Amino acid sequence: MKVLIIEDEHELQTAISTYLKSEGYVCEHATNIKEATEKINIYEYDCILIDIGLPDGNGLQLVEILKKELKNSGVIIITAKNSLEDKIFGLDVGADDYLTKPFNLSELNARIRSVLRRRKFEGKKEIEFNEISVNPDTLQTCVQGKAVPLTKKEFDLLLFFLSNKKKVLTKESIAEHLWGDYIDSADNFDFIYVHISNLRKKLIDYGARDYLHTVYGVGYKFTDT
Repeated sequence: MKVLIIEDEHELQTAISTYLKSEGYVCEHATNIKEATEKINIYEYDCILIDIGLPDGNGLQLVEILKKELKNSGVIIITAKNSLEDKIFGLDVGADDYLTKPFNLSELNARIRSVLRRRKFEGKKEIEFNEISVNPDTLQTCVQGKAVPLTKKEFDLLLFFLSNKKKVLTKESIAEHLWGDYIDSADNFDFIYVHISNLRKKLIDYGARDYLHTVYGVGYKFTDT
């Protein structure tokens, strides 16, 4: 899962990033509205953490921008303020949740997972697709009740496909989602084929149908039709 942390306090930004990376997230950063807007316009994120008090304005402006552009990212406001007015306004304009500093990083992780479940999987803790079931909290994948030993990247790849069933995903979008914006400097995306090939083989070996289809010249699609 990919998270954008919009926070100008360097120590807090680093603490959040270090913790979330240890939990398996891909993290990117911005310290002001201008930088955050540029990233939001170029890249897609599963969840965006937005500090209200930014050097060049109020972070709630970004929540409004996300709503206008109909982005599907989850949004959690983080702020030193404990203003009921800010909280209500943030939720009204499209934020999914609200945390007041200081907060526990494990609570932040729980809030992110909750937002992702609501946004992408209708609030379900376990995602089911025919004979495949996936639990984002335990990072466990099963086929017909049998646990499939996926690597972290294979698990993230499967979750990304399940979040975008029947959509054609380019190699570039897969690479950027799973490895972050630094992947822009990659010479090619051949490594994506290796991860997809390994994921497909493991799912089939454990009894799943082959849902991964190559769309030649474009990318891949996960579908049962």
